[in-house]
Amino acid sequence: MLRLLERDELAVGELASALQLPQSTMSRHLKALHEVAIVSKRSEGTATLYRFARETISADARAAWELLRASLGEQGSFADDDRRLIEVIASRNTDSKGFFGRVGGEWSGLRRSLFGERFDSEALLSLLPAEWAVADLGCGTGDISAEIAPFLRKVVAIDREPAMIEAARKRLRDHANVEVRKGSLEELPATAGEFDACVISLVLHHVPAPAKVLVAARKALAKHGSIIVIDMVAHARSEYRTAMGHEHLGFSQTVLAELASEAKLKLALYRPLRPAIDARGPGLFVARLMK
Repeated sequence: MLRLLERDELAVGELASALQLPQSTMSRHLKALHEVAIVSKRSEGTATLYRFARETISADARAAWELLRASLGEQGSFADDDRRLIEVIASRNTDSKGFFGRVGGEWSGLRRSLFGERFDSEALLSLLPAEWAVADLGCGTGDISAEIAPFLRKVVAIDREPAMIEAARKRLRDHANVEVRKGSLEELPATAGEFDACVISLVLHHVPAPAKVLVAARKALAKHGSIIVIDMVAHARSEYRTAMGHEHLGFSQTVLAELASEAKLKLALYRPLRPAIDARGPGLFVARLMK
C-alpha cells in the first residue's frame, strides 16, 4: 500500500483495485496508517484521497519505512501492482472543454456502452494473413480457435483431454475451416511444416516440461513460422500449485528466453499485457518465438 501511495494520491477503491484486495481491508489499514500520520487524506467531492505523508510523517516512522522498503527488493507481485495502478490512473475521468476533453476519461466506457467490448480486438484480427494455417495448442473449449477462424484459411485445435475435445467440437462445429484433433502437445498430431503459426495460451504453466512442447511446435511450423505464447508473468502465488495444478508460477522474460533457446527458437518479443482492473489473477504476457 505504501509503495503505491508514495507514487500517487489514491482513493480507497483505486488502491483496492491495484492491489486486488477488498475495500474493507484497504479502509481498515488506511485508518490505522492515518492515525499515526504515515498517510494523509483529503476530500475531493464525495471521494477521500490518501497519499504517503511526506510532510508530516515522524523521523522515526520515515526511517523505519525507508529501511523496510529497501529490504523488500523487487518482488514479482510489485510489477503486477504497478501495471494495475497505471490502468487505475488511466481510467480516471477528466474535465476540460470540448466533447473529447469532457469525456476523455470516460471515452472507453462510452465506446463500450455503444459498441461492446470486442469490436477493436476482433477487427484487428483482419491483419492476419488470410492464407495462414494456425494451430491452437491446448485449445481447451476452443475460445481462441473460434476467434481467429473467420480470418484464416485453416485452424487446427489440439488438446489431449477428451472433455475439452468434446466441448471444442461443439463450439467449433459451425466453422468449416476448423479441424479438432486429439493428441499430446509434446507429440503433436501434425505434419512437419504444417502451420504458419502456433498459439499456446495459458497452457505452458500446466506442463512439466515446457521446452518439449515448444520443440514439438517448432517442428510443426513452416520455415518462417512463429509461436505466440500467452501466459502468466512470474509470480509468487504458490497456492496455485495445489489449488489449480500449476507446474510453474508464471514465466519471466529470462526464463522464457532460456526455454526458447532450449527448443532452438528465438524469443523475438516479450510484452506484459495491460491488466483488467477487476482481474484477480497474476498479470499476463504475450511472447513471440521464431524459428
